[in-house]
Amino acid sequence: MNGCMLLALPLLLLIDFAGNAGPQAPVSSDPQAPGSHRISVDVNLVVLNATVRDQKGRPASNLGEHDFEVYEDGVRQALRLFLHEDIPVTVGLVIDHSGSMRPRLAEVIAAAQTFVQASSPQDEMFVVNFNETVSLGLPDAIRFTNRPDELARAIAKAPVTGQTALYDAVLMAQGRLLTGTRDKKVLIVISDGGDNRSRHSLEDVVKMARQSSALIYTIGIFDDSDADRNPAVLRRLAGTTGGEAFFPGELNEVVPICERIARDIRNQYTLGYVPSNTAQPGAFRAIRVIARTAGKANLTVRTRAGYIAGGESRPDRNEHAK
Repeated sequence: MNGCMLLALPLLLLIDFAGNAGPQAPVSSDPQAPGSHRISVDVNLVVLNATVRDQKGRPASNLGEHDFEVYEDGVRQALRLFLHEDIPVTVGLVIDHSGSMRPRLAEVIAAAQTFVQASSPQDEMFVVNFNETVSLGLPDAIRFTNRPDELARAIAKAPVTGQTALYDAVLMAQGRLLTGTRDKKVLIVISDGGDNRSRHSLEDVVKMARQSSALIYTIGIFDDSDADRNPAVLRRLAGTTGGEAFFPGELNEVVPICERIARDIRNQYTLGYVPSNTAQPGAFRAIRVIARTAGKANLTVRTRAGYIAGGESRPDRNEHAK
């Protein structure tokens, strides 16, 4: 079982679902903007986002709160929050621009545009490009966008050359997510999984992932001749956070994979509980989520395996805490 998306931060169940998704327009970075879905905070609530599928791999919809059991360190927890809503998301696209990606970049750009078109108009997105250096793709004046053309330019403008600093790129993207205004956070990493230029280690990335609320999806693009490929890294990044790792056999499969990720994000359940036992900051807490209901046998839940107590710091959001 993989991990659940966890928001280890104080949280009161004051949730504003004002407004419906309208025509595609530039998103606002103002958490008070009309149409934004906000969770205001007040008590130590652990929030999990779980993907549930039936035995045929289809999303299991219409489950109720009573169909879920959540365990922390083997102890069943009482649910304080249950949602099955299309909650707006802050999304970071982390794109490998090392030399081996040159013949693949056009398909990657098309996939990113497809992802945006399949997402909510209330989502906000950014791009982190990396080869042996790491940089933000959008212009300085644009912190986030939901426009496919802007994201395509943000990906295309970076040179495709040199070596790979994957770990540094993921850490930069995790930091950028914290400045987003949506409570749900997602990274999509497109790479061969190799790293030969980062200042940070894979363990640095995994540690931050366990402290963060970000869900990471990875798409491994490589062939058998790619000496730097490392699918195990991509699987670990996804599994640690409750995301999923994809390894397309053909380049033209990247676009439908991005469509699937967008659907996956839209169909998750959000569960929340206050831990029955307190933990010392820095302690690892194991989480297990079970879903079962009459008439739907063999449900599988993709959730994060646990989290590091203490949660992620969100200094930009303190003024919105209640």
